[in-house]
Amino acid sequence: MEGQNFKKHSQYVPGFHVFTFAVIIAALVIAIILMVHAGISHHTVFDLLVAVSLGLLFYYTRQFATGNQDRIIRAEENFRCYRLTGKPLDNRLTRSQVIALRFAEDIEYAALADKAVHQNLSPKQIKQAIQQWRADHHRV
Repeated sequence: MEGQNFKKHSQYVPGFHVFTFAVIIAALVIAIILMVHAGISHHTVFDLLVAVSLGLLFYYTRQFATGNQDRIIRAEENFRCYRLTGKPLDNRLTRSQVIALRFAEDIEYAALADKAVHQNLSPKQIKQAIQQWRADHHRV
């Protein structure tokens, strides 16, 4: 499996992020055009509702999956912090900071977590500060 680092750690799935989104946008545009040209009818309203519902489904499918993963990551990192330091995660760390910290190797984790709290580092700053990258190939 290919190594991860700051520049190459986000996952991008063209079939989902480009193709599926483009098809949904096309369906919405076509539904609006049909409604304008054919007038408001049961058929055109139904087409519009289907296109809008597909867009909402696309959005919420992604939101629910990443929200669940964020909860799992927080639990894993809380356990990891306890395992490494004997203390739970500092509750001043934001969800985004905790998610960024998961890429730090154990040797630098505690110091970086402390620095993130006291200097209010952004997730990007946390990732850039990591010296030894710990890959996460399970995020979707």
